[in-house]
Amino acid sequence: MMNSRTAIAAGLLLSAVLGLTINLTQGTTSMGDEAKGPMLVHNVYFTLKDGTPENTQKLTDACFKYLKNHPGVVFFAAGPLVSELDRPVNVRDFHVGLHVIFKSKKDHDTYQTAPDHLKFIEENKPTWDKVRVFDTYSKS
Repeated sequence: MMNSRTAIAAGLLLSAVLGLTINLTQGTTSMGDEAKGPMLVHNVYFTLKDGTPENTQKLTDACFKYLKNHPGVVFFAAGPLVSELDRPVNVRDFHVGLHVIFKSKKDHDTYQTAPDHLKFIEENKPTWDKVRVFDTYSKS
């Protein structure tokens, strides 16, 4: 039998998945464009040298300033670790997560050398202790 906390958590997770699915569906283009290849999901997890709330917010703000408005971006999100979620399966050794979904690998590759992306790295890299990147392909 499911307790009320588990039921609430399951409901919230389902709502988040449905919301993301709706946002991704609204952000996609025609079926002809999708046939060109899968979308590329770019997830980056930053561990700061000094993970204060102020520094975490500063990096999150920099993500929005430099990384949000690039050609081919279908979905963009950035934010801090959710401190309340501390289950055995939660990875908790980061401060900021960045999530960008590109229409194609080509859009991702263009983003990697874009001036704003390079400026973001230049300005923020000194604050990073560790950066992990998880890139996956996805169908819409």
